Amino acid sequence: MTQSLSIQSITAHYGATKVLEDLSLEIAEGELVSLLGASGCGKTTTLRLVAGFLEPTSGTISLGGKDLTRLQAHQRNIGLVFQNYALFPHLSVADNVGFGLKQRGISGDAKSKRVAAMLERVGLAPLADRLPGALSGGQKQRVALARALVIEPPLLMFDEPLSNLDAKLRVDMRVEIRQLQRANGTTSVYVTHDQEEAFSISDRVAIMHQGRIMQLDTPEVLYQRPANAFVARFVGFENLIPMRVVARGGATVTAEAEGGVRLALSAGRFGNIPDRFILACRADGLAVSSDPMAEGIPATLGLRTYLGRAYQYQCETSIGHLTANGPLTQPLAPGDQAKLVPVAEQCAILKPE
Repeated sequence: MTQSLSIQSITAHYGATKVLEDLSLEIAEGELVSLLGASGCGKTTTLRLVAGFLEPTSGTISLGGKDLTRLQAHQRNIGLVFQNYALFPHLSVADNVGFGLKQRGISGDAKSKRVAAMLERVGLAPLADRLPGALSGGQKQRVALARALVIEPPLLMFDEPLSNLDAKLRVDMRVEIRQLQRANGTTSVYVTHDQEEAFSISDRVAIMHQGRIMQLDTPEVLYQRPANAFVARFVGFENLIPMRVVARGGATVTAEAEGGVRLALSAGRFGNIPDRFILACRADGLAVSSDPMAEGIPATLGLRTYLGRAYQYQCETSIGHLTANGPLTQPLAPGDQAKLVPVAEQCAILKPE
């Protein structure tokens, strides 16, 4: 039966190095939460603490109200799916999937029926007698997933499970993982460094940095309304422009950036705009216009890159270096003068750092 996971004020060290600092996280029953971040941010350490491979310096971990903090890994009944599959090479697909059941004292017809049903669910029934060495990477990952699910764990944990697969297979497998997780309703923690993977598979995502959760929210909120500059950069806001409000009039706020550049921003589209703020813009959030009358940031265009859907320009402005996209229908040359016009849907307002 699936259960909620509670991590309260966890701190962890590797020797004298602090890896996690006062980290707390609540995951509801049946929810899939991804831990997302660069190498060394603490996401895998968090997984290892929950799984029981490491002990925290302080704090508690509980599953369904039961304190796991000092329990050994084998006492926690958690399903694990690893990056390297961790299959037994001398056992058949069916025996690999049934290994956890055997360890729990389930054998005979009961074991065979559960293994057969799970192999059918992951599309591996015809391969039940094969050894892992005769399987593709995607098939091995399905075996690992089936082995984790067949024990019906209250919590399922994934540690970079798709890193060894090619790009198309990663997309296919993340859809399968999500469908199986939803069908089972298993509470899940998914560790990855891949933003697209995390956003596509998760109910919520925790973006981590230096042992802390910088923001925990739905993929939609993270993408559109990052909480701070770190998260903004992480989710693709290349341009961070410090500004101050110089006038407020009705639904329009006039703000000034370095070099005296002024922009009229719609409060209706941007929401509450404080007196001092950072305008965070993706490259799509600064539209390159050759119209000298356009209201935007004056820029000298530099390197132009073809993206397929747009041209991307490296731009020099009085604010500093900015990255902006322009239409395919009107390619501009390096050295041309242009205006960079904010596009509200691809911009966000942040508090100053």
